[in-house]
Amino acid sequence: MQAQSGRISCDSPPKRGLPMNWTRFAEIVIVSGVLSSLTDWFFAGDWIHRRFTYPEIWRKGGEGRAIALTSPLPFLTCAVFAYAAARLGLHSVPAALKLAVAVWLIGPLPLILTHAAFITLHRVFVVSLALGWLVKLTIVAVAAGWFLH
Repeated sequence: MQAQSGRISCDSPPKRGLPMNWTRFAEIVIVSGVLSSLTDWFFAGDWIHRRFTYPEIWRKGGEGRAIALTSPLPFLTCAVFAYAAARLGLHSVPAALKLAVAVWLIGPLPLILTHAAFITLHRVFVVSLALGWLVKLTIVAVAAGWFLH
């Protein structure tokens, strides 16, 4: 694509990037997955759980099953984000951060705000979830921008 006098021309085929370095990709997914898991634990787990101890908020029984079922999800998020950034040819931190903000504005933020409009959720919980998602996407964006070449 080339911009000419305010118009976008699509006469050239998209350029393929360099081959994916799968070792770096795996390292990015593992490290950013672990870090984003910790942010999930901080924003939605530990910090909120201590302050909102009302029994109607939390499910009854042990949390082990819920933790086991949701623990892989940050790794999935990081893997898909890093892969998308690589396929889009975003090999700088600013470009990856722009994608992170765009993804946050497209997905998690509207979803969280819509749920908050119809489900009784405390404002602190809503802000915590939204910020947690932004931090998670920022972590993987920085990792992908720095190390995925």
